[in-house]
Amino acid sequence: MNSLTEVRLTPGMKLCDLSVIVPIYNEEESIPHLCARLFGSLDVLGKTFEIICVDDGSSDGSLRELKKISDLRKELRVVAFRRNCGQTAAMMAGIDYSHGDIIVTIDADLQNDPDDISALLTKIDEGFDVVSGWRKDRQDAVIRRNLVSRIANRIISRISGVALHDYGCTLKAYRRDVIKDVRLYGEMHRFIPIYAAWMGARVYEMPVRHHPRKFGKSKYGLERIAKVVLDLMVVKFLDRYLVKPIYVFGGFGLLSLLISGFTCLLMIWLKFVEAVSMVQTPLPILAAMTFLVGVLSLLMGILAEMMVRTYFESSGRRSYSVRETINIKDI
Repeated sequence: MNSLTEVRLTPGMKLCDLSVIVPIYNEEESIPHLCARLFGSLDVLGKTFEIICVDDGSSDGSLRELKKISDLRKELRVVAFRRNCGQTAAMMAGIDYSHGDIIVTIDADLQNDPDDISALLTKIDEGFDVVSGWRKDRQDAVIRRNLVSRIANRIISRISGVALHDYGCTLKAYRRDVIKDVRLYGEMHRFIPIYAAWMGARVYEMPVRHHPRKFGKSKYGLERIAKVVLDLMVVKFLDRYLVKPIYVFGGFGLLSLLISGFTCLLMIWLKFVEAVSMVQTPLPILAAMTFLVGVLSLLMGILAEMMVRTYFESSGRRSYSVRETINIKDI
């Protein structure tokens, strides 16, 4: 991996106030304009900052452009992947390499406006833990992007219980302590506000500007919808059943066993009351299949319980999260 030298910090040591994370994939033409806009917006904030550009295996000259600018401004730090790993992986790498108290994420295609960063930080200063951008006047294709996005956002809000108008907007600001333990996979970077809200974070959404794309083309297609839905199912499962997976597997197992038992009773009733031979119906196969599925589901639930306990014990994690303590020493 090509990258600038990572600065190792000792506990309690702080490198900067603000980290801006920019995932990049084939944005060679946008990079000079993006960096100029970012530095122009950040230089006037009166805060120490770093810009972490994560090159997600670009096949154009994106990395070359980043290296040129990093020679001129040491606040620009570059992390380059060996191959394309996706936006979520790039976000995760940016968080891992960042050192700011506040973390801001922004797209590299110039559709997000860097001047909106100051407004996000103002809300963070007011006491919010997560400030999410809302592209209220979105400059994208009406049907293929906007309509589909609205439908997806409503579904996500309904399932998660965290009502946001625009989960897909990359422009967001976070306090480090609400996302430091979040691990991201798949397309889950858009669900960070959900994780944070479930952990008790104060989430605020505000309108931000959105500009038409000037260079290149969008990297997203309609196949992203299926990925988002599947990832949302995982997120919901982790929220409700991570600590007690037996409730899912065991519940389904018991339901299958009940169906199997009911099927057996139905077969007996048909045999002795209706004089219908069991082999003339699909009921024996149904009873056997549901019985096997029920037993296997119960066994999978027990196995999942053992894995969860191993996970928490081996990683040193607790099954709860504490916001603060008073007159209690760290344990």
